[in-house]
Amino acid sequence: MQGSLFTKLASRVASLTGEIYPLHVGDSWLTPPPGAHMQDLVTDAHPGLNRYARPHGDPALLEALASAHGVGREQLLITTGATGALDAIANTFLDPGDEVLVCAPFWPLIRGIVTASRGVPVEVDVMVELAGEALGAALEAAVTDRTVAVYVNTPHNPTGRVLSRESLDALVAVARRHDLWIWSDAVYAHHAYRGEHIAVHDLAPERTFEVHSFSKAWAMAGNRCGYMLGPSEGDHMKRVRRTSTHTFYSAPTASQVAALAALEHGEDWLAASRTHYQAAGDAAADRLGVPRPEGGTFLFLDVADHLDASGLEGFMHRCMDHNLVLAPGTSCGTAYGTHVRVCFTSAPPHVVARGVDVLATLLGA
Repeated sequence: MQGSLFTKLASRVASLTGEIYPLHVGDSWLTPPPGAHMQDLVTDAHPGLNRYARPHGDPALLEALASAHGVGREQLLITTGATGALDAIANTFLDPGDEVLVCAPFWPLIRGIVTASRGVPVEVDVMVELAGEALGAALEAAVTDRTVAVYVNTPHNPTGRVLSRESLDALVAVARRHDLWIWSDAVYAHHAYRGEHIAVHDLAPERTFEVHSFSKAWAMAGNRCGYMLGPSEGDHMKRVRRTSTHTFYSAPTASQVAALAALEHGEDWLAASRTHYQAAGDAAADRLGVPRPEGGTFLFLDVADHLDASGLEGFMHRCMDHNLVLAPGTSCGTAYGTHVRVCFTSAPPHVVARGVDVLATLLGA
């Protein structure tokens, strides 16, 4: 497992004082919907909060998700966030040396998840400029006889893109042609602002593992609760369940109760949060002079023209001189050593705005 630039900067981040602009982490300044806070959960109403949940998930939560997706409960697994879901998939289906095509730039943890399962992440740079058949052609060119899966994330972390039907059709065609699994990261499915979010599982249900998280849609990152929607054919979910039982065993009981409360009573909150997030993203993009995000909670900027001999590390130190913390583009792919990722939901809007203003000033905007 390779180290990261951010690891080298962690001690500097920890030493910052005063108002800090933590735009490096994909979190939410909002709190969960009413009824889904931890203090809302009492044992009189929910006996057994201190006990293990069933390994595959709370039956009521599974039933609610099965209804929402129009599938049977056997296709679902409640997980410790989307991270736990992807880890279980990787541990189940990767043999040492197996390759996973990772659409880059990518969510920073996926590279390590593949590596930790003794797989080989193959970065395919398609998410900044390529679309449609060009995206498919780039993936096709990267396939080898060791390729077993392709990972895709839409709405996208870090670029803010929402992939079109044409682009996803091209990706699915490659997967079907070479009999690849599709690992679809849909944690921002509720945050498409421009264009339509298309569920990859709907396009290729026979080969798609689609992961979701209550961390993003419902502001529950600390709860560690997500879920997986598996293929419609075969016994593949049974295999993943066996793996998950021997890794995280079950998602936290109270977190699953809170997740169900959000699903049942949080639609108005979800709509309002989407409006808040889009406004924050648009304001940040306008200040920085870049296109407004199509979805998600990030902007991805190339700062090459503002780097000196100290490179990206030096630029990030200059940001931290002003208490601004960003994520380095190298965490999202080896080809992005001149980029930074900016999260516009990780702090209250007025704090984010001040941090974005610091960045804009450093960039001469």
